[in-house]
Amino acid sequence: MATSALPQHDREALRDTAEDARLQRRTALWSLAAAAVLVVLKLGTGLLTGSLALVSAGIESSGDVIAAFLTLLAIRMALLPADRDHNYGHRRAENIAALGEAAIVFVGGSIIAFEAVRQLIEGGHHVDASWYVFVVIGLALMIDVSRIVVSLRAAKRWGSAAFRANAFNFAGDLAGSVAVLIGLGLVAAGFEQGDALAALLVACVIFFAVGRLAFENVRALMDFAPEDSRRAIEDAIAEAAPDAELRRLRLREVGGQVFADVTLGVSPATTVAADHETADRVEAAVRAVVPSSDVVVHAEPRMAGADLREQVLATALTDPDVKDAHDIAIYTDRGDAIVALHLKLDADSTLKAAHDAAERVESAIAALRPGVRAVHTHLEPIEHPVALLHEGSEHGAEADGLHDTVRRLLGTEPLECDLRETDVGPVLFLTVATDATAGLLAAHDLASELERDLRIAHPRLADVVVHTEPGVPAG
Repeated sequence: MATSALPQHDREALRDTAEDARLQRRTALWSLAAAAVLVVLKLGTGLLTGSLALVSAGIESSGDVIAAFLTLLAIRMALLPADRDHNYGHRRAENIAALGEAAIVFVGGSIIAFEAVRQLIEGGHHVDASWYVFVVIGLALMIDVSRIVVSLRAAKRWGSAAFRANAFNFAGDLAGSVAVLIGLGLVAAGFEQGDALAALLVACVIFFAVGRLAFENVRALMDFAPEDSRRAIEDAIAEAAPDAELRRLRLREVGGQVFADVTLGVSPATTVAADHETADRVEAAVRAVVPSSDVVVHAEPRMAGADLREQVLATALTDPDVKDAHDIAIYTDRGDAIVALHLKLDADSTLKAAHDAAERVESAIAALRPGVRAVHTHLEPIEHPVALLHEGSEHGAEADGLHDTVRRLLGTEPLECDLRETDVGPVLFLTVATDATAGLLAAHDLASELERDLRIAHPRLADVVVHTEPGVPAG
């Protein structure tokens, strides 16, 4: 699809993604160039002056060159979108690259430590601590500080493990440069072993940075979920859906993006639309805590704590052949219960298929509780849409007769009396007013009596739909 055919917000998102990719690549290239400059400065000056500390720092910086190159490759791979084989994207490449950086720097640190210990045992060697050496170290310190700042900003902006690994490496480089500065200061003051001690200190700094880097990235690859994030998300879910039961919360972080898998237990009597609305609230709550999160919410019926009617309804609707369940009645006798309900199935179903579905539902309901003694089902076809043939006003005398009957039964005028002809026969839509303080049961009884009496008085009626509204009936 052409970019111009996309919606405005999608085009803006693509532009932002492309800009982020360009900036990340530029930052990685800058780190690579800076590391290369430091290698030349430190190794060249170290070999020229005979300083093991500077040579060691140069070796550590050469590891940074490889690390920065790995970071560049990792970022290029991590920016690839999710596909069929990598459903969560490619950002784990950054963690793998960070571990590769750690291994490379560890080898360099081991070489430095070995050589420093050897010189301390065998005796010092001459080091030329001239003024230009300190200038080189000062320049290296400034470069180290600048690239640490750049890498930390990049890691925070894009949630990048590779840039965070770079920041650790550069911090180690900075500490190493400070150690070299101290060691050469000791050499200039007449303490020849200061250079070897500084080199050993650089190795210790490297080992500490490698350990922390490896720990963080192995933990990420093992899908470690921080406890503080879990608690914050659990609290947000509890506030967004207080009536739901949090059954499972699984978290994983991939390159700074959190993937949350949430399973909720909801009332079995709620509708699919209500469950979807609950899931939307939970998704929004999780994203409010972790803005970059990708959230999947699954809702399933919660039988524990639900009354028997809710359990019966949920069990009936679970059967794939049952389209609707209604008129659920529960008859109790000294702790036992007999359940009756109406099941609606596809009108094209055979009686055998409908009976098999009813058998499955009855067995499942009977297994809900030990006290369910029997289950009785009434089978009905699900209603198909009924076509209107013409307006009720064209019925003439029949409509007038129905209106007179309604007025006689009610003792007052109905709010609406609409007779419609359909392809199954005439249907009456009736709206009546009743006492606003009356209970729902009384209103339902009134509607049922009207429907019964109207069907007796007018047998041709295919259906009567009575709607009751609160109010004072007109006199």
